Amino acid sequence: MFIVNRQLQSARFMEQEPQLNAHNKQEYPPMHTAEHLLNALMVKTFGCERSRNAHIERRKSKISYDLAAPLTEGELAYVVNEMNRLVDADLPVTVEYVTADQVPEGVRLDRLPDDVSDTLRLVRIGDYDVCPCAGLHVSHTRQIGRFVLLGTNWDEEKHSFRIRFKLEAPAENA
Repeated sequence: MFIVNRQLQSARFMEQEPQLNAHNKQEYPPMHTAEHLLNALMVKTFGCERSRNAHIERRKSKISYDLAAPLTEGELAYVVNEMNRLVDADLPVTVEYVTADQVPEGVRLDRLPDDVSDTLRLVRIGDYDVCPCAGLHVSHTRQIGRFVLLGTNWDEEKHSFRIRFKLEAPAENA
C-alpha cells in the first residue's frame, strides 16, 4: 500500500507544472535559440563569458561580448560557418526542470534574479549548450534558419565586441 501511494504521489508531482518565476518577454523562438547557440560558441571558442548585453528581435539582433580584442575576419568567418553548421546539425532543443543542487557542473546561476524560484528551467541544445532560461525556443536547431552576419562594432574603451545578425527563413522541409 505504501509503495502504491508513493508511486501515485510521484506521478501527480510529475504531472504538475513546476512553479517558476514570471517571464515578461515574448521572444521570437528562432532568434532566441540562435542567441543561446552564439553564446555557447563564443564561450567555447574565445573563452569569454556569455553576453550580458543582448538585444534580440525578430528581424535583427545584436549581442556584445567582453573580449581582449576584436575578432578578425577569419574568426568572424569561423563564427558564421560554425553557427550554420550547428543549425544544420538539427540538434534537439529540450527543457529540463531541476533544483539548484541538480544543476550540471559548469552551468552558472550567478545571473539569475535574487528571488529565483526553487525550480529552475534548463534549456539544452543537444550536447552543445545548457543554461537556465525561461524564454521561448524552437524544438530543434534547423528551425532557426540561416545565420547571417550583418556587421560588428568594437568599443576599445570597454573592450566590448558587438555582433549584429539576422536569420533567413529555414528551408521548407526543415
